[in-house]
Parts: sequence; C-alpha cells; structure tokens
Amino acid sequence: MPAELQFSRSDPRNPAGPSSSVASSLSAAQACARRGWPVHPLAPGRKTPAANCSECRASVHAPAGCPCVRAGRWCHSFHSATLNQDRIQHWWGQHAEFGVGVSCGPAGLVVIDIDAHRTEPPVRDRILPGIPIGTQVDLTGLANGFHTLAVLSALRGQRSPADDSTTLRVATPSGGLHVWYRATGNRRWKSSVGSSPGRALAWQVDVRAHGSYIIAPGTTTQHGTYTPVDEVREPAALPLWLAQELDRTGHLPAPAIPAPRPVPPRAQQAVLAAGGSRAGHSLAAILGAVEACGQVAEGAGFADALNRAAFTLGGMVAAGRLSREEAEQALKDAGASARPGQEMRSAQIIRSGLAAGLKKPLHATGRRP
Repeated sequence: MPAELQFSRSDPRNPAGPSSSVASSLSAAQACARRGWPVHPLAPGRKTPAANCSECRASVHAPAGCPCVRAGRWCHSFHSATLNQDRIQHWWGQHAEFGVGVSCGPAGLVVIDIDAHRTEPPVRDRILPGIPIGTQVDLTGLANGFHTLAVLSALRGQRSPADDSTTLRVATPSGGLHVWYRATGNRRWKSSVGSSPGRALAWQVDVRAHGSYIIAPGTTTQHGTYTPVDEVREPAALPLWLAQELDRTGHLPAPAIPAPRPVPPRAQQAVLAAGGSRAGHSLAAILGAVEACGQVAEGAGFADALNRAAFTLGGMVAAGRLSREEAEQALKDAGASARPGQEMRSAQIIRSGLAAGLKKPLHATGRRP
C-alpha cells in the first residue's frame, strides 16, 4: 500500500444540476418499475419502509407466507416490492407522501453505499476486512467511507467507485453517496454493512444487493433529497475488479446457476401463427429483441424489451388471437433464453406487461381501440 496516500478532512459531494425532488413519488415509482426495478413504499419523510399492517406487527412470520404480500399490500418492506403499475398507482396515488424504495436483488442491482458518518475509525484490521494495513502506513485523516474505498481502489490500481462518472451516482442528504451498478453474469450478490466483521467491503461502505433495498433518486426525506450526480442516469455494469472484491469478501453465495438453454419452439410458433404472417413477423421481431439481449451479459434493454413483448402479447390475448397460456409460455421461454437464472425477475416483468396489454386489445389490423 502506498504510504504517501493522503486524506482530506472532508470529502464533500457537489452534485451538478437541479434537484430531482420536483418529480412526484408516483412518477418516480412508475419510472423505476418500467425499467424492471421493483418498488415499495417508504414511510413519509423517512428512509425506512412504510409500516406493516397491525396484524403483521402483532405476529412474527415469514414474508413469503404472509397473505398481505399475496394480496398486494405493502407489508414486509422490499419483500412486497412490485412492478405492477396498477398496484403502484394504488399505493402512491393514495399516499403521495410515500417515498420510493427499490428492491435491489430482483432489480439486478448492486449499489455501493458510501457513508460519511462522524465516528472514530475502527482498528486497522477492520478498515479493509481481509487486508492487513501495516503500522508503517499513516492513516491520519481517514474519517469515512470515501477514504476507505479510496484506499481499496488504490491498492488495486483502480479508480474509486465514488469517482466513477460512467454510472448512476446519487448524493445522499447525510453527505454520502450511492453508486449504482448492474449485476453481471447472473450473480446473486448478497448485501452487507460496512462495519460487519463477518462480511464487509470496507468500513463505512455498505453493499445493497439481494436482501436489501436502495432509496430511489428523487426521494425526499426530512433530511433532504437523494439527488443524482452529473447527467448519467443508467447503472453501468459492475466493474470486474469490484466484483472480485465482493467475491473475496463473501458477498457471493454458491448456488448452481442454470446454463442457457434453447427456446422450445412450440409456444413461440403458436404465438406467431396467431396473427397472420404480417403480425407474426412483427411479433417475431419483438420476441427476437428479447432473446437478443442474451448476447450481452447484462443490460441491453432487457426489461424494456420483455415488457414491450408482454404488452403486445397481452393485447393479442385480449383480442382473442391466442390464449394467455401460450403468451405466457412464449414470454417465459424468451426471457429464460436471454437471462437464465433470472426467472423470478422476468416473471414480474411479464405479469406487469401482460396486465397492461390485456386492457388494450390488439386486433389483426395492428390497431388498438
């Protein structure tokens, strides 16, 4: 480690451009869902989830078995997160004061949460878990997560994520920073807190992934607004070196990840035959756009492509041109081909797109009423 590495007493974030708090919570929630990021309400003015119902508060039970989640209520934090636009309209339409949380795991996000709390640094072996820092290294001035992440980045010869202008970064009211990345390679990264001795990336650097949520840009709490930095609004792919550090620090479980499989032609052929040659060619292009996303590790507009395909097929189902079962099967096959191992996320996108399309029948002319 370079002993000459210096720290300043403070590391202020200076976001460019106007605050995004002018956007309503409903609009923000709808926009996140359209991008394939499941959302859930946050308590008014706070960064914590909206409270459970009285029955859920009175008894301890697993979210998976809770009837509230199945019924479309917001109990159990990110476990209730949804892409369903009708549900989002109902939640935030009736409670405009709610903030917006994004469930990181189903959204395929890994967010590096850098804190700047005024607390005393821990002992040296807790600054960068798993990396000893010798006494010859002067840590005078090390005071927050910006500093510890800078040390880790310098060790690896990389730019600190705090300075990564290629990805979405969101300044927090407390002086911290959220650096948003897309998970790659179908990896199911786990969350952690930066002071945890068991699994942590660095002191005052949290990791928001599966099992956690992140506050959506534009959300305002009693302490201020979560404001995007610069003009970039898209999460970039998680850098390889950072993925290696997350793997080293135990953020990656070891489940078997299913390999890509060919798309069974049966359901897709049934769909393509349902609307005649012209409609069939059009639909083939839509499903093809979903499958083409499989040629890129992550991104490539997968959520938008799958949502558009689901919307189109929903309209065909509403017009009686094919069955819902055929539509769902074709969409599931296309989604699995493009993103094996992300069936749960794909299913959420499919349900949301189909529900919207079913309200607008798509007739053989290609017109909707």
